[in-house]
Amino acid sequence: MPRDPEQVQPGFPDPPPPVGLALARGARGRFPASGQGHLFDGYKRIVPACSACGVPLGRIRADDAPPYFTIFLAGHLLVPGVFLIERAYQPPMWLHMAVWLPLFAIVCTLMLRPVKGAVVAWMMRLGLTGDE
Repeated sequence: MPRDPEQVQPGFPDPPPPVGLALARGARGRFPASGQGHLFDGYKRIVPACSACGVPLGRIRADDAPPYFTIFLAGHLLVPGVFLIERAYQPPMWLHMAVWLPLFAIVCTLMLRPVKGAVVAWMMRLGLTGDE
């Protein structure tokens, strides 16, 4: 039976899951503590409370960390390919822009939600509730 969100303090139940498991659950879009409820309402809006256990989530704000980590990871995944293609084939700049800019946009869009889920799980694991 779901708990009443007003009676529960945000965060993990005792004992909290291991960090890696919590991050993996968050990246999959599941509630980091139990892995049962959904973490997102839409593309990247966090639900107010877990649908399975009722623990409140809506006050946690990841702010700029998910886009920063997403750009960091996408850059490290795609920039070596840019350099390899440039060195091997030396295509014109318009071709680079026509290929790499949309590819970066697509990769960042696909990575943003899992990265935000992992960041929210990390914040919950650290005990950040949004009331600080």
